[in-house]
Amino acid sequence: MIVDQAVYEHGRRRAEPVKLEETYEQCRRDGVFAWIGLQEPTEQEFDSVSREFQLHELAVEDAIKAHQRPKLEFYGDSLFVVLKTARWVDADERIEFGEILVFVGEGFIISVRHGETALHDVRLQMERRPELLAQGPSAALYGIVDRVVDDYEPVIEELDSAIRETETDVFSPSRSNPAGRIYQLKRAVLDLHAALAPLVPPLEKLATIEHPLIDEDMRPYFRDIHDHLLRASGQVQGFRELLTNVLTSNLTQASVRQNEDVRKISAWAAIIAVPTLISGIYGMNFEHMPELDWTLGYPFAISLMALACFLLYRQFRRAGWL
Repeated sequence: MIVDQAVYEHGRRRAEPVKLEETYEQCRRDGVFAWIGLQEPTEQEFDSVSREFQLHELAVEDAIKAHQRPKLEFYGDSLFVVLKTARWVDADERIEFGEILVFVGEGFIISVRHGETALHDVRLQMERRPELLAQGPSAALYGIVDRVVDDYEPVIEELDSAIRETETDVFSPSRSNPAGRIYQLKRAVLDLHAALAPLVPPLEKLATIEHPLIDEDMRPYFRDIHDHLLRASGQVQGFRELLTNVLTSNLTQASVRQNEDVRKISAWAAIIAVPTLISGIYGMNFEHMPELDWTLGYPFAISLMALACFLLYRQFRRAGWL
């Protein structure tokens, strides 16, 4: 459905509402453009918009179905930009992804949102900067892309915090095994990387391309976003390598703990074997054993078992097995 539509003249929103079927004609003058925002439209809902602005059928299909990778494509005299949005869900320690698909043409920009990104806030923010919005649809495109890239920052911060906690768990003396959490975080990092990395070349194009739909004065703004995206992409790549190392360390720690357990079990088994051996000999019911006629024979056997157990225990403690 259409959540907002407006016509802007020299960067300022016209107060009077405009019917959709009249929008295209009103945007043919210099300094005037339309900005139409839709949220998860059906094919029927989007049909009137695509016919009014003569959008390419392949781009329209992508906008309705979504689930596209970030990209920048040219369809005749229009641009089609796909962006992936990201939002951290703290309760599940996962990233929720959305999608924004943007059509930019001569005198219009159409944004199609799938997900939770508040594009209306972007519109309000840009309307407070009429001198920038006067640059046309490319200024509105800048506002949308800037919000998407800025929203990656809190997700990266939350990931960084979760990874640090996991590192602490791996090297803590507790017996917990955070392998499940490590795999979950690694999956989240891979998904975020899949949203960030493909967007780098399209943004580089927007920052350097000479195209009538991209105002020359807007290129420095797109370069700034491109720099932010490169920094974010580098951080996410670092997370991938860090989590791989954390997982390797966790497996090593688990192996070390397992070896410690085996040593402890072996040490206690050796200590128990001594009294078991001595008591087993006395339990064989021999008729003639000198110790049976000796008054101190039984206390001596008990003392011998205790002494042997103590000496073995002390030796294993010195060796670090207990």
